[in-house]
Amino acid sequence: METLGLIAGNGDFPFIFAQAARRNGVGRLVAVAFEGETKPEIAGSVDVVEWIKIGQLDKLIKAFTGNGVTRVVMAGGITPSNLFKNLRLDLRMIALAARLKERNAHTIFGGIADEMRKDGVELLDPRPFLGDAVPAAGVLTKRKPDKDERADIEFGLKIAKAVSALEIGQTVVVKKGTVLAVEGFEGTDECIRRGGALAGEDGGAVVVKVSKPNHDFRFDIPCIGSRTIDSCIAGKIAVLAMEAGSSALLDREAVLAAANQAGICILGVSG
Repeated sequence: METLGLIAGNGDFPFIFAQAARRNGVGRLVAVAFEGETKPEIAGSVDVVEWIKIGQLDKLIKAFTGNGVTRVVMAGGITPSNLFKNLRLDLRMIALAARLKERNAHTIFGGIADEMRKDGVELLDPRPFLGDAVPAAGVLTKRKPDKDERADIEFGLKIAKAVSALEIGQTVVVKKGTVLAVEGFEGTDECIRRGGALAGEDGGAVVVKVSKPNHDFRFDIPCIGSRTIDSCIAGKIAVLAMEAGSSALLDREAVLAAANQAGICILGVSG
């Protein structure tokens, strides 16, 4: 029976990951959850859950080593605003932060992974545990993109890759070769709604979501879920293109059913 650790952030991804991991052979799940971020219901999806505050790095690592865990994945994020307020860093996290020349998600989580490794805990890419929640290339919905939409997908893919390389965001909204919105600090959902509003009353914009060049999937996997579809419906989005093999489609059946009902095309595209 394989034991796997789970660093459980906010949203539904930790629950969906736990279910997928069970289906793919993981027998025992030990989760570390964050007070004020992780949904309390996570306790019903794992075998063991340890609750910590954001910034308690030593407690996070000891929660895994104390439960015999040597392999860990991350699922779910942390609300960006919570990374800048009311933090209570422990001494190990303070020492790590002091060593960082740059402080962004990649360097911070990379440093955390290095600290975990010192204690025999390896942080893994979660995609191998997710099965068909990581779509291959191809159209996933009943509706297919037309010629103009395919041109916008190709254009949006180029723009999204360039923007993500600058650490700005990983989602863009385009229409007829014009960039309507680029994801910033507000996140994917608000970017989609903003871009949809700028597309006019008829809507019809195309959303493209990608991974960054040299993306480290241990720390972050671009995700599409029910809230994303709600935002697409609100913005009258025509097409949602996600990078094949590099993005997770959370609650796949429900998301595709909602997209089909709304007439939205979802597809996986090669980056």
